[in-house]
Amino acid sequence: MQESVIYQDILQKGLQQGLQQGEERGKKQEALQLILRQLTRRFSAIEPEIEQQIRTLPITQLEELAEALLDFNSQSDLMNYLGNIFLPQPNLAD
Repeated sequence: MQESVIYQDILQKGLQQGLQQGEERGKKQEALQLILRQLTRRFSAIEPEIEQQIRTLPITQLEELAEALLDFNSQSDLMNYLGNIFLPQPNLAD
């Protein structure tokens, strides 16, 4: 069975998917660490609750935050930015 073409194809796809997921996690981790360093440098310290919110962001929102933080003048700007991200989305089914 392990020598069948179908088995080998499934195995190869699984390996590729695993590698891709690992790369994505690595990218997210790098972006997250850079953003946290930048925010710490800019504001001296970050509240643990804010850091936790940042850690939950997907890579696309982390990348957007990396650009937006260049315009932040205070932690209030950061909190407002995160507040807008975490606002409950309206239920369009209603």
